[in-house]
Amino acid sequence: MIELRTPGELDAMRAAGAVVADMLAAVRAAAAPGVRLTQLDEVARGVLAGAGATSPFLGYAPLATTPPFPGVVCLSVNDVALHGIPTPEELEDGDLLSVDAGATLDGWVGDAAITFPVGTPRPQDLELVGTTERALAAGIAAAVVGNRLGDISAAIGAVGRAGGCGINTDQGGHGVGRSMHEPPSVPNEGRPGRGLPLRPGLVIAIEPWFLAGGSDDYRVAADGWTLRSADGSRAAHVEHTVAVTEDGPRILTAPR
Repeated sequence: MIELRTPGELDAMRAAGAVVADMLAAVRAAAAPGVRLTQLDEVARGVLAGAGATSPFLGYAPLATTPPFPGVVCLSVNDVALHGIPTPEELEDGDLLSVDAGATLDGWVGDAAITFPVGTPRPQDLELVGTTERALAAGIAAAVVGNRLGDISAAIGAVGRAGGCGINTDQGGHGVGRSMHEPPSVPNEGRPGRGLPLRPGLVIAIEPWFLAGGSDDYRVAADGWTLRSADGSRAAHVEHTVAVTEDGPRILTAPR
C-alpha cells in the first residue's frame, strides 16, 4: 500500500534527509587518492553516530540468497554502477566514485546518492555526471501534482538517451518512508501520462543511474551485490528523496 505523508511527517523525513546530506558531504570531503573505501564507510558511520541515527543499509538483505550488506554506504567505483561494497580497495587518481547513503532518524528514512571524480577529473566522466544530474533535475521537476509516475520516468530517460547513455530499469527509484524501499517503483525510463497519479504527500527516491558506453546491460558480481556495466564502461548514480506537495517538489535530502 502506498502511504501519503502529512506535512509534519515530511518535516521528520527532512531531518533524516539532512543527515544523509551530511554523510554524503563528509564522504566527498574525505575521498582522495590513496584513501580506502573502508575508511570512507567509517567517515559515514561517524556522521550517523553524531546525529543519533542508524543505517538502513547495514545488514540489509532483501533476498535469502543475498548476504547482508556490510556497510552504511554503497561505494561504487568506475564501472561499478550500484551497490559497491566498502572494501579495503584504495582510490586512485582519476577514479569515478558514486556514494549512496541512507539514514534512519526517529523512525523515518532518507536516501540519496552523488557521483564525483577523485583527484584529476576526466572530461568524459564530467560529461556523464552532468547528464545524470540533469536527468535527476528533470525527474524532480516532473514530480508535481497532476502528473503521473510515468512522467518522471520519461523525463529521466529522455535526458539519458539524449546523452548516449545506457539505461536499465531493473533497478530504479522507489517509495521511501518508514523503510528504505516502499512502493511505488520509479523506473528510469518510461512513457509519459502512464502510471500512478502523483498526489500531495507521496515520497519517492528519484535515482537515475546511467552507463557511459550506451549499453543497458550489467552483470552482478560474485558477492551478490556489486552491479557492473557489462561493457566495462563507467557509471554514474545520483539520487534525492523527494516529496510531492501542493507547492511543488520538496527535496528532503538537500544539503542543509
